[in-house]
Amino acid sequence: MILKELFANFAILTSLIFLYTQLIKTPLNRSSKLKYKIHAGIVAGISSDILMFYSIDIGDTIFDLRHIPLILVAFYGGITPITIALLFFIVGRLMIGFSFASYIAICYILTVSVITLLLSSSKVKMSIQMKIAVILTANNVLLSVIAVFLVDTKEPLSLLIPTYWVASYSAGVLAFYMLVYLRKTKLLLDKYKLESTTDGLTGLNNVRKFDEVFNTLTNNVGQKEEKLSLLYIDIDFFKHINDTYGHGDGDIVLKELGALLSSSTRSFDIVSRNGGEEFSVILLDCSLERANEISERIRKNVEQFPFTLSSGEEINITVSIGVASYPETTNDVSVLIEEADKALYQAKRSGRNRVCMNYEVNQLPILTSV
Repeated sequence: MILKELFANFAILTSLIFLYTQLIKTPLNRSSKLKYKIHAGIVAGISSDILMFYSIDIGDTIFDLRHIPLILVAFYGGITPITIALLFFIVGRLMIGFSFASYIAICYILTVSVITLLLSSSKVKMSIQMKIAVILTANNVLLSVIAVFLVDTKEPLSLLIPTYWVASYSAGVLAFYMLVYLRKTKLLLDKYKLESTTDGLTGLNNVRKFDEVFNTLTNNVGQKEEKLSLLYIDIDFFKHINDTYGHGDGDIVLKELGALLSSSTRSFDIVSRNGGEEFSVILLDCSLERANEISERIRKNVEQFPFTLSSGEEINITVSIGVASYPETTNDVSVLIEEADKALYQAKRSGRNRVCMNYEVNQLPILTSV
């Protein structure tokens, strides 16, 4: 019966840890925001209460794995979440019954929590594995002493104490392992998600994210009756920069240009690196006139900006920009990319370092020169 109930505690504990890592997306640590610490404390306290309701009853004393969630939250989160968790634990324990054993149980958990807080400090020069082992051992020793004093019938203790030690060690080690493993998995997943939509050099959206956002916007723009403008931007003679200064300095130019584009556009505009030296800016709810103003600002800012290479040398570059706007340069939002690309080609062909717009609606090419 003891093994059965401890196994139930064990299964519940692992399920609760898994659910916690799925619900709380940000891994808990000492520098986490207050709201995450509060959430973690509440979850740990409720988890401890749930484990108590599936405990082993011997007389008026109960044994379970309630300490594991509290140890975890104290170890990773510090004093704020463990304080919240303890409040939930104390209420839960007193709801089971008011007795001398319940007050001893509260003192025992408080002691284990304090030990965990002290040992988890970065000032304690021990490996994480050793800290965990010491914390679990201290818990087991404390509970064994309490069991000897509180349980009148000593016969069950010969089975309970060794079984509990094995279960407590196993559950504690597994709980820490699961938490570390799930935290690493979550961080890796977030990293891969970010890398799949972000250009690694500039930190801007990559072409995949651009396509995703653009398709969503074009599907919605007709329903909202908003204007949508698109800029295609290409560095003039970028091959010459790579050939003259090397690809490393070429990457520096691309990175600095990405930052310059972000600072030259509105905070809610969507800047992407579409590949090589080609960039794009999606201007939300933006008229052609406003798109032209932003394009000219970008062109002038790039022309005047000193790009600092790895050697310390400063160079200047220029960009050509093609502009398309729905519904002003085209009444078909699906060809906005094609129209912006045509306008960019027109800017290149007509001398570079300029902004061009190509009207599909009235077939009149519009050119804005320096």
